[in-house]
Amino acid sequence: MIQEKKQGNVVAIIMMIFLFGMISFITNLASPMGDVLKYYFKSQLIEIPNWMGTLGVFANFIAYAVMGIPGGIILQKKGYKITALIAIAIGFVGVGIQTVSGLIPGIAAFGVYVTGAFVAGFSMCMLNMVVNPMLNNLGGGGNSGNQLIQIGGTFNSLCGTAVIVVVGVLVGNIAKAEISDVFPVMYIALAIFALAFLVIALATIPEPNRGKKIEEEKSQYSPLSFRHFILGAFGIFVYVGVEVGIPNVLQKFLQNVDLNVLQLTAEQAATIEEKKAIIGEQAATIAGFVTGTYWFLMLIGRLVGAAIASKVSAKAMLTVVAGIGLLLVLGAMIAGSGNLVDLPTLQRSAEGSLSFGIVKVPLCAALLVLCGLCTSVMWGGIFNLAVEGLGKYTEKASGYFMVMVCGGGILPLLQNAIVDMTGGTGYLVSYWVVVAGLAYMLYFAFVGSRNVNKDIPVA
Repeated sequence: MIQEKKQGNVVAIIMMIFLFGMISFITNLASPMGDVLKYYFKSQLIEIPNWMGTLGVFANFIAYAVMGIPGGIILQKKGYKITALIAIAIGFVGVGIQTVSGLIPGIAAFGVYVTGAFVAGFSMCMLNMVVNPMLNNLGGGGNSGNQLIQIGGTFNSLCGTAVIVVVGVLVGNIAKAEISDVFPVMYIALAIFALAFLVIALATIPEPNRGKKIEEEKSQYSPLSFRHFILGAFGIFVYVGVEVGIPNVLQKFLQNVDLNVLQLTAEQAATIEEKKAIIGEQAATIAGFVTGTYWFLMLIGRLVGAAIASKVSAKAMLTVVAGIGLLLVLGAMIAGSGNLVDLPTLQRSAEGSLSFGIVKVPLCAALLVLCGLCTSVMWGGIFNLAVEGLGKYTEKASGYFMVMVCGGGILPLLQNAIVDMTGGTGYLVSYWVVVAGLAYMLYFAFVGSRNVNKDIPVA
């Protein structure tokens, strides 16, 4: 019977996996789009500081804080299918608004883009609430359901990698970037949302809790009554900020034409402006692929983490990756940008063709890219440790976690503000924010994850 249900919903399963990927696709689009906007306005003699270039990321993630609780209420009252349809519709509108920003002249385009990123954030929040349990239900629960979730998570990482790489290819010379350069990516997102809406609307989605009257037992306790949960919820806030902040600032650092940390040359250039244009195009492409490598390593890390999760405790896993991540970031800050090392990645030739090869990047960039292996498994470790022993309060705790995802917008904004305060050169200095975040996660793994509220009834 379960097998028949899975076969009957195979198209819906495929669409949900695509939507799982869209969460990462749309979320990761905000970072390179911020860079495109910055250089687009710069070409029109409108200076946009680094922190403003991160407002799209900020708006996308702060939407989680706004929609986290309402989204949970919608899910509880309307069920998975209706909530998914609402989320997809909102996502279509959000991406549509971002696309329209490319048709508006002047600084007004920036406000329209940020608004679109904020609206899209509502969709990402709701999809995060829906996709995991929907895939589990469509798979019939148990190992089959978990397998679908793992497939969805893998596709999520692939799409997060792809969007960075694709934008890097489409934009080319970041110094001459136009918002319209990214239109093909927007069209792909709109098409997937539209198709997913139609498929989900026609599909039969299992709703195990619909029709059941859920009576909430009045209690003096809540997830916030548990110290380790509060610390874990803040850990999620910090983690998402660290995960997003590392590649966000790294990409801006590598493609900064004035710093030219990639030590690129343009001997064929006749003027300084032409030299900057050539270097800018090469730097933007390399920066996009290097950043994409970070997300690709997250994919590898998730696959390895899933394979060893049954044998290694969440506490041990989080301790190891937080510790290694801390050493990598500190090493990057100490190494600086002077020493270049070989890094396997895609690259663009002088003729414009793409190929896989080795590029020279600062040692600090290579170390930061390796952090993707560490951040890949942090969410699961923090989540498992934070909800351990919560019993009947676990479901409500998930809603709080979704709100705390807003850290992905706040910490990168703080990092970019530090870059601006240091005259646009202190990219590595801004990683002290990441160091503090990794140190906190290490503390949580060692000490903060211990349940000291075992006297609270959870049955």
